[in-house]
Amino acid sequence: MKKITIYDLAELSGVSASAVSAILNGNWKKRRISAKLAEKVTRIAEEQGYAINRQASMLRSKKSHVIGMIVPKYDNRYFGSVAERFEEMARERGLLPIITCTRRSPELEIEAVKAMLSWQVDWVVATGATNPDKITALCQQAGVPTVNLDLPGSVAPSVISDNYGGAKALTQKILANSARRRGALAPLTFIGGRSGDHNTSERLRGCHDAHRERGVSVPQENILAPGYSKGKGEACLQERFGAAETHLPGIFVNSTISLEGVVRWLSQAGLTGSEQPPMGCFDWDPFVYLLGHDIDMVQQDVPAMLEAVFQIIDSGDASQQRIEIPPLLMSSR
Repeated sequence: MKKITIYDLAELSGVSASAVSAILNGNWKKRRISAKLAEKVTRIAEEQGYAINRQASMLRSKKSHVIGMIVPKYDNRYFGSVAERFEEMARERGLLPIITCTRRSPELEIEAVKAMLSWQVDWVVATGATNPDKITALCQQAGVPTVNLDLPGSVAPSVISDNYGGAKALTQKILANSARRRGALAPLTFIGGRSGDHNTSERLRGCHDAHRERGVSVPQENILAPGYSKGKGEACLQERFGAAETHLPGIFVNSTISLEGVVRWLSQAGLTGSEQPPMGCFDWDPFVYLLGHDIDMVQQDVPAMLEAVFQIIDSGDASQQRIEIPPLLMSSR
């Protein structure tokens, strides 16, 4: 059977070959081609079994129309929603998204980015990368621009949450809930994350400042930052409070991943129901509301963050800048 070409499709649909090419490459809006005509040509192409020759298209335009993203986790509502929204917005632009999970491993991050570069991606979005500047340097050598998401770098543009402002507002809410229940203020326990990374350090800063405004200081032993692992968080709480009579005025939890370990430890310690201390979590999951009262959350504004990412990509401006998106305080009441 004869292989179908864009010239055959042009004859069948009654439009020019260049219009057919623009439609099949996702650039029909720029050419001001109507959605009705784009739908017609696409339907005819599908009926005829036409497959886009992406290699030839790339040679002509010097673009692959492929965009890559690395994410540190899939089993987390925040990163899952980032990946899903990214894919949706990329496809709206006629781009083919490639997404891979790197499990917060520096080695896997570099391996994944090298593989994406071999596919000649047009952009790389480094989400929650352990060393975003190293990824940017690697991509710059290949002439591919990058944008950092969730964790910032110092070379490429970065889009992050306002971790300081969100943590400060969340801490104020937990302290208010604690004072209402106890009748007095006492420092919270901060659990989860790595104190050396930007997001955790900014959330700690917001937590400390909210305490200072109420005339309370947080002792160093109340800062438990062993990473995001639920197992490590649980072990830290056991080591800190397991041997003595448990006294927890309130807990600031630094992700829903850490929250799993916190809830498991609270259950084992008998701190459930009315004994459960007021808590807040810098992350959001609607099922948390089923765990008890006085659990407030900070929801990172994923749609706004991805809008900012694609504004950078659409403009082609890969110059260093930092955009902070305010998160949303989700009250338990």
